[in-house]
Amino acid sequence: MNQAKLTHIDEKGASRMVDVGEKKITERIAIAHARVTMKPETFGLIMDKKAAKGDVLEVARVAGIMGAKRTSELIPMCHPLNINSVKIDYTNNNQDSIEIMSEVKVTAKTGVEMEALTAVSVCALTIYDMCKSADRSMSISDIYLAKKSGGKSGLYARIDGQVYMWIRPALVRSPSIRHAGVLRSGP
Repeated sequence: MNQAKLTHIDEKGASRMVDVGEKKITERIAIAHARVTMKPETFGLIMDKKAAKGDVLEVARVAGIMGAKRTSELIPMCHPLNINSVKIDYTNNNQDSIEIMSEVKVTAKTGVEMEALTAVSVCALTIYDMCKSADRSMSISDIYLAKKSGGKSGLYARIDGQVYMWIRPALVRSPSIRHAGVLRSGP
């Protein structure tokens, strides 16, 4: 059985930054998710753009993009990356929660999972910061990697927060799988 290995710990137990020198440069994409739950009144303030500090979702979007760009300064073993793009979207918004999705792209020797996770985390924290005077009971939850593609390990997808998929590049031949898009069946 193939046992999982912690790549940031050497054989003596010392911390280290992974050597990516021999890895191939490929396009790598990561999508992450977070949720901010709040009182319906707070949600209304955000949607109506009536929060005291301004347009909450746009300020949070910019903060999330900035967070992705600064990930290697926050997470000690992350490589500094020249990110190609960062997108932040808000989905599945209902009367008491905002779902945050980030998509980060890079052409590099290492992935952007941590950058995508940092983006949604900073975005969620900014929503909290901008609305805390109205609702200190807000909660941040469900921060997870939703999808990653590129590199040696291939495609990983978490669908609806529960179903997991891992497909190595050599096995990806199905027309039902779209590179860096939403998984769906059919052409």
